[in-house]
Amino acid sequence: MFSQLRTAIVAVIVLTVLTGVIYPLAVTGIAQLLFPKQANGSLLEEDGKLVGSKLIGQAFDDPKYFWSRPSATGSTPYDGTASGGSNLGPTNEELVNKVKERIEKLKQADPNNDRPVPVDLVTASGSGLDPHISPAAAEYQVERVARERKLDSDQVRKLVAEHTEERTFGLLGEPRVNVLELNRGLDKLK
Repeated sequence: MFSQLRTAIVAVIVLTVLTGVIYPLAVTGIAQLLFPKQANGSLLEEDGKLVGSKLIGQAFDDPKYFWSRPSATGSTPYDGTASGGSNLGPTNEELVNKVKERIEKLKQADPNNDRPVPVDLVTASGSGLDPHISPAAAEYQVERVARERKLDSDQVRKLVAEHTEERTFGLLGEPRVNVLELNRGLDKLK
């Protein structure tokens, strides 16, 4: 019995060191070597100052900026420690009311816009952290942003096209626009 116990203890120690120390260090080292920007969170800096991550959405509510998808991370929008959807079904009254409120906010910001509101502007993603909107959601906001910034709408539309990412490898996912990068591009327009 003592030999079996000793074998079990040695196995636990060896596997703990192997899978809990050596493997994570090896994977982290390879990631840092081959993909340093991604391994460190795809952080975006401007003038040496951190402005956000390419992977986590941010709240924009100023009419002169493109607005992100709503966040479902609780009281603090886009909180990476509280990632998760709302888990509210399409017939849930709370979700229906939230969607109505979000549509009303969009209509108040752009009362002349009578186009249908894209669903990604009024519903959160599964993680509640999505930094992207659809090209249709960006197009829905072009006129408002152009008017607020006193820019030509074609100039803003061209900027949206420049920031539209196509499907990954040409077949995975949908075309998308990173809101933070698009708004940074807007700020660079003079």
